[in-house]
Amino acid sequence: MRAPMLSRLFLLTGMAATLLSPIPAAAATSPHLIGLERQLSALVSGRPGEYGIAALDLRDGSSVAVNGNVSFAMASTVKLAIAAAYLADVDKGRRSLSDTVAGRSAAKAMELMIVRSDNQAADQLLAALGGPAVVQQWLRSHDMAGIRVDRTIAQLLRDRGHLADVKDVATPNAMVALLGRLVDATVLTPKSSTFLFDLMRRCATGTHRIRALLPTGTTVEDKTGTLDGVTNDVGFVTMPDGHRVAVAIFARGGRDRQSGIASIARRLYDYFADSERNALAMFMQLR
Repeated sequence: MRAPMLSRLFLLTGMAATLLSPIPAAAATSPHLIGLERQLSALVSGRPGEYGIAALDLRDGSSVAVNGNVSFAMASTVKLAIAAAYLADVDKGRRSLSDTVAGRSAAKAMELMIVRSDNQAADQLLAALGGPAVVQQWLRSHDMAGIRVDRTIAQLLRDRGHLADVKDVATPNAMVALLGRLVDATVLTPKSSTFLFDLMRRCATGTHRIRALLPTGTTVEDKTGTLDGVTNDVGFVTMPDGHRVAVAIFARGGRDRQSGIASIARRLYDYFADSERNALAMFMQLR
């Protein structure tokens, strides 16, 4: 038994070393992550339409992507960028969550925007900020490439051709990078991040997407997006040991996109929740 156990230990140690590498190296060199990407590709290849997937383990930096650098219409997932830009101004003292926005507090408007995906509330906050260009500038000021904010929600809904849109788009990799920045305190204070994550935890529009097939009680903090032919869900999934994984899943065309998102999310959960992998990663971090 000793030789197989040692072989297994060496294999796991090598795996942990790869997982703790910088994000690009992890995605490029880990056979386990490459295997997961192949599984995800196989999962979506049999489904109609096109999917973009990215996941980032916020503890050890391991990441996977399928069509990770392909641009997809964000739909209402753009509301995370609107919320972040507004909260950044709150952190700087330029605004307050108690400020009145179209007859109600900014806090209430943001709650409606994130929890209920209220489009009017989103456009009211966007107008208070100064419009889409201000959100785009905020993203640019923090070197967040791969996300483009061009229109109000009302303008977005009036336009057509969402499947081939080049405006108001994001790549899956860019979206998980934004999620990661919301956690690491480089763009928002912990107080503002906590406020936003609480709203995302209460998201009422995504019960059939990322959350649908996860074990009962799994904490999910997400924001959905829906347009004609477009179904998205992005956010955080908390693993059984308490660490988070940022996930972005975009889908366009075809049918049954919600069930596709749910299946992808469950496969990601099963990988990142693996107890043996997590125990080893924690051991390597404590050395």
